Amino acid sequence: MPSSLRFLTVRMFSLLLLLFFHLRACHSSPSMHPLCHDEESRALLQFKQSLAINESASSDPSAYPKVASWKVDGESRDCCSWDGVECERDSGHVIGLNLSSSCLYGSIDSNSSLFHLVHLKRLNLADNNFNNSEIPSEIRNLPRLFDLDLSHSSFSGQIPAEILELSKLVSIDLGLNSLKLQKPGLQHLVESLTNLEVLHLSEVNISAKVPQIMANLSSLSSLFLRDCGLQGEFPMGIFQLPNLRFLSIWHNPYLTGYLPEFQSGSQLELLLLGGTSFSGQLPESIGNLKSLKEFHVAECYFSGAIPSSLGNLTKLNSLDLSFNNFTSGTLDWLGNLTKLNLLSLTQTNSYGNIPSSIRNFTQLTYLYLEDNDLTGRIPSWIGNHTQLIKLYLGGNKLHGPIPESIYSLQNLEELDLALNFFSGTLELNFLLKFRNLVTLQLSGNNLSLLNNQNATIHLPKFELLTLGKCNLGEFPSFLRYQNHLELLDLNNNNFEGHIPKWFMEMSTMTLESLSLAGNFLTGFEQSFDILPWKKLRSLHLYSNKFQGSLPVPPQAIFEYKVWNNKFTGEIPRVFCNLASLSVLELSNNNLSGKLPPCLGNKSSTISVLNLGDNSFSGDIPETFTSGCSLRVVDFSQNKLEGKIPGSLANCTKLEILNLEQNKINDVFPSWLGILPYLRVLILRSNGLHGVIGKPKNNIVDLSNNSFKGNLPLEYFRNWTAMKNVHGEHLAYMHANTSFQILHRAIPQQYRYSMTMTSKGVMILFELIQDSLTAIDLSCNGFEGEIPEILGDLKELHLLNLSNNFLSGGIPPSLSNMKELEALDLSHNKLSGEIPAQLAQITFLAVFNVSHNVLWGPIPRGNQFDTFDSTSFDVNPGLCGKPLSRKCGNDEDSLPAATRDEGWAAYPLEFGWKVVVIGYASGLIIGVILGCVMDTRKYEWLVKNYFARWQG
Repeated sequence: MPSSLRFLTVRMFSLLLLLFFHLRACHSSPSMHPLCHDEESRALLQFKQSLAINESASSDPSAYPKVASWKVDGESRDCCSWDGVECERDSGHVIGLNLSSSCLYGSIDSNSSLFHLVHLKRLNLADNNFNNSEIPSEIRNLPRLFDLDLSHSSFSGQIPAEILELSKLVSIDLGLNSLKLQKPGLQHLVESLTNLEVLHLSEVNISAKVPQIMANLSSLSSLFLRDCGLQGEFPMGIFQLPNLRFLSIWHNPYLTGYLPEFQSGSQLELLLLGGTSFSGQLPESIGNLKSLKEFHVAECYFSGAIPSSLGNLTKLNSLDLSFNNFTSGTLDWLGNLTKLNLLSLTQTNSYGNIPSSIRNFTQLTYLYLEDNDLTGRIPSWIGNHTQLIKLYLGGNKLHGPIPESIYSLQNLEELDLALNFFSGTLELNFLLKFRNLVTLQLSGNNLSLLNNQNATIHLPKFELLTLGKCNLGEFPSFLRYQNHLELLDLNNNNFEGHIPKWFMEMSTMTLESLSLAGNFLTGFEQSFDILPWKKLRSLHLYSNKFQGSLPVPPQAIFEYKVWNNKFTGEIPRVFCNLASLSVLELSNNNLSGKLPPCLGNKSSTISVLNLGDNSFSGDIPETFTSGCSLRVVDFSQNKLEGKIPGSLANCTKLEILNLEQNKINDVFPSWLGILPYLRVLILRSNGLHGVIGKPKNNIVDLSNNSFKGNLPLEYFRNWTAMKNVHGEHLAYMHANTSFQILHRAIPQQYRYSMTMTSKGVMILFELIQDSLTAIDLSCNGFEGEIPEILGDLKELHLLNLSNNFLSGGIPPSLSNMKELEALDLSHNKLSGEIPAQLAQITFLAVFNVSHNVLWGPIPRGNQFDTFDSTSFDVNPGLCGKPLSRKCGNDEDSLPAATRDEGWAAYPLEFGWKVVVIGYASGLIIGVILGCVMDTRKYEWLVKNYFARWQG
């Protein structure tokens, strides 16, 4: 064979051989040459056999069992070719194992063959279910690991200290498990793993401060510490780490901190701080974060103006500033954020029109602008955002008709237009054409919803539906076909008569909140033993005309509000078995009988118990247990007798106790003074008697009882909160009664209310402003002098000591109470002159010293020039305007006998009576001023005081 041919043949053979090896390499794992080592192959198979395949073990829709391809025969015998296995090219050792989302179920223990793979550098077991296994300490057997991901795989227990021995770790993700990092803690982890670039521990229970040393991790690029129980102040230096791109610390409510000044060049792309206690202002320099794509600071305590520089962050696709304390401002700064997919500005004090710049946000999918002061109309261009999934505009001052263009948003799943001033008529059929709609809120507008439903159209499956105050007139028939409702609000729709039978069969397995309040309903078309909605947690039937026995709710009930109806009979005994009941409002009905003793036994779960304005009789049960969680107890206006139960002292969270207008016969309950949070105590119009001893705490409103002796000087000495004027924001007293409905929180507040009496007519005020202060000890048998120390109560708004037997002079020190708006000292035995210093009280609008034995000239100036003669009646020695008696040398005083005759000639007549509240050593105290209403003064209080708080 010629040498040239021989060379060609050898050359071709070599090429074919190279091709063979190349094809074999391509057929197997691209990263290896030698075959997998037998001991590692066996270890992998043993690991596979120790676990089961369960499709529900992984949440990723694309999950599949990667280990299903692992075999030891045929062409697949080489483990380096197995799905999820990575081998080193030169040695053939297994260096990577990625079994994320592989539907694996079972436990990993210390004997697991996984820890025989000692050459592993990367281990990813995320999104599986390891059945609450602990991470074995044998993890130390993998010293070469630099990438460890065990997230979202149902591991539990303490993270083992042996992980700190893996000094090569660059990336570690243990988040979304039931793990703890406490012994060792976060400080030790950061000190040991100094090369970290990725640290993800979201939902790991850390419950500690973020160590300052973390600001030294110069390589750190991604830090996720969401919902870890972090405390203390977050190190500001972490924000300025040179390589940091992703930072998530949201939902750590006890974590405080401030944002630094940001320099240009920052690589931050994601900054999530929502649900922390961060405060201060958002710096104007936040506009330097040119790479930022997601910025969430909802539910923090940021204040000041929203910086306009946010509008420079043109890469933002998600922005959430909701629920902070920002000052008022427009939304003009939004202009350039055209890439936004999510915009949430709920409760940001924003005002003005919906900015026209939003029409250019072509990628917008979620828009939350609710609970602001936005005005104007919904712009017609809103219909161009056809990709919108959620649109929330509720709780603003928007008006006009709802534009027809909104019907173009056929991808909408949630629409909230409630609590605005929208008007006009809506065709229900148009709204029912939103096929994906699960949430629709229209309550609290001036809309008329036409209920001429076409049964042939495809109906959306609503989960949350509020159609309150929509002038429906009758139950909408489309509800017959709703089986997925969780919350339904149909209040104030002029419904009359009985609730139809078909309505009782709707969404019986899903409905958790139902409101039919403010209608004219009288009962149920179908009788039942228990309401049919098995998961019902909230029931509002108040302000209707329901008759008969109280409807029995299911076991799940949390709040039960049926006040202002005509229900009769006793409280059914089955109410004692409602384990979840927290709010029980039965006031203003015709209920009778004795109070079930179990109500006291249930006090560990009930927070609001309002049985006022019924005909309950007998003693108040002495059964309030240790651990009592009651915050409101209102048994007013019944026929209850006996004593105030001492077991109420167990209710250490109690804020309101109202026992007014019963037949209670007891001495002063000074033991109530141990209750640390008592804010309103109303004991008026009972048979309370005796002398008031030195209180352990501060309690007011003893009006219209039979107390006697000197005024309780110790009260006046202890009322420290009345001594300094506080400039507080307007707020109303309330208890948080929020609850959860499946995947959504339902924010609820029980707002404390009060009553006024005008000549026997009880008037309800549904809001109580929480900074008003007052003292009322009227209509008792107190005697002696008014103590000078009263003048120290500089924040006092209302003082009523009328209808007692007080003597001596009016202390000039009362002029120190610059906030005083009403002062009633009438129907006593006070003598001497009216101190001229009282004219310095510039807010004084009601003043009454009638029916005393005062003498001398009436002061002039300021408010004293506005009082008419009735304020000074039956004081024969007083002179000067507004009385007809002129002052002269012989008229400045009268003999004592004349003064006594003047007082004795006028028995108790008219005072004034209003329910207010007041501070007392940090407590707010409920009071009733006077015994009977003077119409003129009543009108002033309503128009000039309470109307102010309710407007």
